[in-house]
Amino acid sequence: MQRDNENINILDYVIVLAKRKRLIAAVTFVAALITAIMSLTMPPIYRAETRILPPQGGGGGSSLALSMLSGAAGGGLSDIVGMKTPGDLYVGIVKGRTMADRIIDRFNLMERFDAEYREDARKKLIEKVMKVAVDKKSGLISIAVLDEDPKRAADMANALVEELKNLTKELAVTEASLRRLFYEEQLKDVKAALVKAEDETKMFQEKTGALGIDEQVRAVIESIANLKAQIAAKEVELKVMRTYLKPQNPDLQKAEDALNGLKSELKKLESKGGDGYDPLMPTGRMPQVGTEYMRKLREMKFNETLYELLLKQYTLAKLDEARDAAIIQVVDKAIPPDKMVKQKRAQTVVIAAFAGFFLSIFAAFLLEYIEGATKGDDDREKIQILKKYMKFRF
Repeated sequence: MQRDNENINILDYVIVLAKRKRLIAAVTFVAALITAIMSLTMPPIYRAETRILPPQGGGGGSSLALSMLSGAAGGGLSDIVGMKTPGDLYVGIVKGRTMADRIIDRFNLMERFDAEYREDARKKLIEKVMKVAVDKKSGLISIAVLDEDPKRAADMANALVEELKNLTKELAVTEASLRRLFYEEQLKDVKAALVKAEDETKMFQEKTGALGIDEQVRAVIESIANLKAQIAAKEVELKVMRTYLKPQNPDLQKAEDALNGLKSELKKLESKGGDGYDPLMPTGRMPQVGTEYMRKLREMKFNETLYELLLKQYTLAKLDEARDAAIIQVVDKAIPPDKMVKQKRAQTVVIAAFAGFFLSIFAAFLLEYIEGATKGDDDREKIQILKKYMKFRF
């Protein structure tokens, strides 16, 4: 009984398809025809491609990012987030919103794409126009642009590389850039402190008439100030190094040992002469004015020495940054292509035909439902109906 019901249901479906065969054929044909006409009238598309070599080794910006990630999780985090090669970082930058906005403004793509909103222009540029990928074997990054104008396609591909270089400088993704920015901030604070200390020392001299001190005392003050400045500078250097080096790194451990040595030397110098000895008062009989003057002088010498040490590190970081500025190397510059991209017209027509076919089947059953197709007719009557529409005999 259950088998009979199944046969009846199948016959119902076949009858509906046979009854609406002209509708199904017409919709399928029209969908394929319209798609074929549209594909033939579409303008030709050209593909211009440039290939670049991302930074490799310790000087690259992605190297810093990867080392920070691996340092945070023993080297495994970079694999988890997908940054397995230096090129992955730069592919992410190229596909970012900032890069897209620069290209949109540079080539007036809002108007060309007839986009009302910038978000729509970004989406079309990133998903339809740009093709960015990393060759896992060679490590090269390919940046391709699809456009109706071959020259514009090449110009946009080359512009993406130019903007990538500019953006990496601004983002300071290199180790040298991060060091330069850090030292730059430190120098501002130290310079302000130095100016303040100089002004206070000068005002104190003018107010009290303390114009000079014993050379031996000056030497002690300068020695302590220099050591404290070196310690402060080394602490700044260590703080920068810890942002991109693992705790077990030999260079980091060496810098920590140097810092401990400086602190030990300062401790010995400050405790020289027994407990309670004040290096600012080597004879123990300095008047109050002289003591206050020496403290201000020490503060000035400390900031002066610290500023000089940080300035040297800042200058080195700027030189390294300038050296790393051209680390993105263009292997193949994009040129206007002379051959259009082979469009998959046949595949598009086939897909459209299938879509029209399934849509027409849905429409056939919908129409049948609307007409109130009867259920429960016996098999002989349904077979006669099927013969009528299929036009064949048993």
